[in-house]
Order: sequence, then structure tokens, then C-alpha cells
Amino acid sequence: MKNIFSGTGVALVTPFKADFSIDFPSIDAVVNHVISNGIDYIVALGTTAETPTLSFSERSQILSAIIDSVKDRVPVVVGIGCNNPVEVNEQIRLFDLKKVSAILSVAPYYNRPQQRGLVAHYKAIAEQSPLPVILYNVPSRTGVNIEASTTLQIAKEIPKVIGIKEASGNLNQIMEIIHHRPKDFLVISGDDAITLPLLACGADGVISVVANAFPKEFSTMVKLGLEQDFDNAKMIHYQLLDCIHACFKDGSPSGVKAFLQGKGIINDYVRLPLVSVNDEIKQWINEFLNR
Repeated sequence: MKNIFSGTGVALVTPFKADFSIDFPSIDAVVNHVISNGIDYIVALGTTAETPTLSFSERSQILSAIIDSVKDRVPVVVGIGCNNPVEVNEQIRLFDLKKVSAILSVAPYYNRPQQRGLVAHYKAIAEQSPLPVILYNVPSRTGVNIEASTTLQIAKEIPKVIGIKEASGNLNQIMEIIHHRPKDFLVISGDDAITLPLLACGADGVISVVANAFPKEFSTMVKLGLEQDFDNAKMIHYQLLDCIHACFKDGSPSGVKAFLQGKGIINDYVRLPLVSVNDEIKQWINEFLNR
């Protein structure tokens, strides 16, 4: 698993048409764009896919479309998570997971469980899941932080949990996990802007938003970082840094969809309650791409 999920994963966007229905031909376009430019695996139905706005039927169709487009060229991870482990396990049962390599499961949100509740939540999922599970810690969205001690407890007690996508932004917390983790437990950056510093600390890669639009540049930076070639990796990091900030300045995935539209790959439609980026950001993005 560590070999499969080291490097650059991309949290794939969901393209929409002007009427906000799913644009399936554009799913194929963005999948081919990221694979042909060097990403190592695809994450379907993550936060960047606007999954909270999708019905279960739409999610199932999107996963099937992504798998059909991938054609076994790279592994596929699917996001399945909510604040009810019973519902998570029901979705795991209903999805067609034959071509999926792992499940990315976000920390239960809104009800703000205790740390021991988080351990119990992931134990309940791991007992039912036919696939390895990757934790997803993103407290800015969920309202709960999976603390380092909790992540390490889960890593040691639940073998089916093989890693964590860490998007807390807390470098001390992430370094503690890297330092004390079991040998084969993955630590994956969930923050594009601090991916390179985390690679220098021993992280295994990233699940990236920006790599939708800049897969070649981002995957090259990550590869160089994993090879400890930080002089060259740092050059790409700083070339991308303004793009990363622009992607998140007025909502995500609105920002990265604006970049993709500027490159002629998909339209930038997002479903409510998200809206497209403001005119200032859109102008900056277009000027950047023209340069």
C-alpha cells in the first residue's frame, strides 16, 4: 500500500454543465489530463468533488465513469465518510468497489465526537470494509481534530487503516505522527501549500486539489521531494504557490475549476451553495495562464 499511495494523488473535481447536471464527457477529459501528466492515483468523491451536493445515485455514476476513464492505468481511491458509521458501511456495501484500491473516510463531522469516539468510529468502519481505509483529518471543515495520539492509536490497533490524509495544517501534530507511526503507515499531505515541507519531514506524498489543473508540475515537485532533491523541488513549489493561494482564496473547488476552464479542459460551474470565483480572482487566473 505504501508503494501504491506514495506520490501524488489528485482529489478529482466533478465537472458540471450549465444546468448543473454532471458533465460525464468532461470527467473523461480531466481524468486523461491528470493521468497523462504524471499523477500516481485518483481520489473520487472527495471534498473537491462537491460530494455533499451529490445524490448517492450521482456518486455511484461518477465513480463508475471515473473507473471507466482510468482503464486500470492508476489506482482509484473513493471517499466514503459521514458522521454515522452505520451509513458509511451501508454506502460501502452499495458502491461497486471492484476496481477501487482503498477508501478515504473523513472524520465524523458536526456532532464533534470525543477522541475515543473517533477510534470507535473507525473500528466500526474497518470491521465492515472490504478495502484498506485512509483516515481524512480536516478540522477546518469537520469541526473535530483527529489528534496525533488518536491517529497513532488507530494506526497501531486497526491494521486495515493504512494511513491518514492530514489537512489540519498543524505541522507539530503531523511531525509527531510521522515520527511515531508504525513502519508502513502512510502520512499524506492534505494541504497543497505545505506539501513540500511535509515531504522534507518524511511524509509520503499528497492528495492534491491544485494537481487537477497542474498535474505535471505538482507531481514533478512531489517526486523530487521524495528523492530529497529539494533545490529543484523548491523552485516548482514557489512557482505554484501563488496558484495554490488563488485556488482557495474565493472557495474550493471554485478556484481550481477556474484554472481548468482557463486551460480549456472543463467549465467552471459549481453547485450551490458554492458559486464561481469573483471577477478579481478570475482575471488574475486568466492573466497567470496567459503568462
